[in-house]
Amino acid sequence: MGVLLSFLPVHHRVRFSPVPRPNQAASLQRWAGPLTGKCVPPIGVRRFISVGFRTSGREQKQTKTMSYPGYPPQAGTYPPQPGFYPSQPAGYPPQPGVYPPQTGGYPPQPGAYPPQSGGYPPQAGAYPTPLPTGSWGGGPSGGYPSTAPGSYPNPGYNVGVQGGTMPQQQYPAMGYPGQPGQTMPGYPQAPSPNPPMPGFGGAPAPMPGYPNAPSPNPSMPAYGGGAMPVVPPVDRGFRGTIKDFPGADPLKDVEVLRKAMKGFGTDEQAIIDLLGSRSNKQRVPLLRAYKTSYGKDLIKDLHSELSGDFRKLVMAMLKSPAEFDTSELHNAMKGAGTDEACLIEILSSRSNAEIREINRIYKETYKKSLEDAIKNDTSGHFRRLLISLAQGNRDERENVDVSLAQQDAQMLYAAGENKLGTDESKFNAILCARSKPHLRTVFYEYQKMCGRDIESSISREMSGDLESGMLAVVKCIKNTPGYFAWRLQKSMKGLGTKDTTLIRIMVSRSEMDMLDIRQEYVKNYGKSLYMHIHADTSGDYRKLLIKLCGGND
Repeated sequence: MGVLLSFLPVHHRVRFSPVPRPNQAASLQRWAGPLTGKCVPPIGVRRFISVGFRTSGREQKQTKTMSYPGYPPQAGTYPPQPGFYPSQPAGYPPQPGVYPPQTGGYPPQPGAYPPQSGGYPPQAGAYPTPLPTGSWGGGPSGGYPSTAPGSYPNPGYNVGVQGGTMPQQQYPAMGYPGQPGQTMPGYPQAPSPNPPMPGFGGAPAPMPGYPNAPSPNPSMPAYGGGAMPVVPPVDRGFRGTIKDFPGADPLKDVEVLRKAMKGFGTDEQAIIDLLGSRSNKQRVPLLRAYKTSYGKDLIKDLHSELSGDFRKLVMAMLKSPAEFDTSELHNAMKGAGTDEACLIEILSSRSNAEIREINRIYKETYKKSLEDAIKNDTSGHFRRLLISLAQGNRDERENVDVSLAQQDAQMLYAAGENKLGTDESKFNAILCARSKPHLRTVFYEYQKMCGRDIESSISREMSGDLESGMLAVVKCIKNTPGYFAWRLQKSMKGLGTKDTTLIRIMVSRSEMDMLDIRQEYVKNYGKSLYMHIHADTSGDYRKLLIKLCGGND
């Protein structure tokens, strides 16, 4: 293990390396000549001398610390790698023959965190500067070539292999941010071959309909703006059961009717076959054609020949939709009592143009406005609801503003569930003015916000005719065919039949959405509308109703 110089003092005994080089041996002899205990070996000698301090544990620690010489240089080893740990204060002094100097920390990454002020300043005595070209990291003279700043370190352990770096497989959009060809989508300002994913980096992902808008009520969540993309309504084609009869001739048709009523008895089947196969626009001209051909009133002749509910049904089929609705509204308010359900059904399910036409015909026929008739026959908030609906001024745009829908949902909640008492005017304003697609969104947002559907809230907050009216408006807006299926089921449920309601719906919806009503009926009540009509009616009346129904499901 070397030669111990026993002539030196104990605390400065030195051990020589077994094979010192000549120049180091000469230096040792010159240094050990004076035999003084306080001399210090030259720096060149320290590299091969292990000084053993035998007097304390601390000295033994220092012996271990200084007893590891540096490794000799290895040709073709790793070049300096950018992106390693920065200089550390109080590091080891430069050691010749050890690993090449390491430059600073990770290179700046595009879009990464900006440089932080107040970091550690450069420390004296840290790793030295890179070596010149031809050594490790200085240039590509043998072994692995230098690594370009910002790229990955050279992989592999084949020291001294000629020909540059090992090829690295690049996967698109899977590396660290800022690396060419390896950007991860979504980090800020990082070039990506793929479009940025909403919600990472760049701009925040917009959540439809939830911008930062102040809540009208502090106890409710704030919703904000943003228009919901409008899904165009699906054109399902004609959904009625009565279509135009091809080649229909009013003069020939009235001849068939005249023959069916002439003489003894009436051929009801001929009337059913004719009227049940003509559309409304083909039936209404029959009145003028009959008078032109025979100089008589078709309505009066049919009224005298027919009877009962069958006659009512035939009379209803010979009126235009607006005339039929006008007569139904008038009959609902005529005499003692009022058929509030009829008023709500017609006014909540008709378009603005249809309601305006009803108002015109009502004024022309009964010499007073529909609004005056409603005022005289109803009262309170229910009257205000009917008058609002009778204006025919509902928004009919198809697009939905989710921000406004959420605000309306909050206002409905604040006017009912979140208030002592109920502000009926808020319900009235929203349910009568907003478009039907908008109100469907309002009802959805309302349930999502307070955990209860709008019908339950109305039932809890209102009563009487107002409750029934509001519920009918909501049902009709939510699902119009489902609403009419519900009305038909109620008209035939239990003892007796509400034939007025049954006739009105079968006639008015036969050219609108009777096929959808039939589907809703089967789905909701487990029985086809056809079978229910067949079981609840009879005779010629049943035959003509089944014609309007169009078939069994």
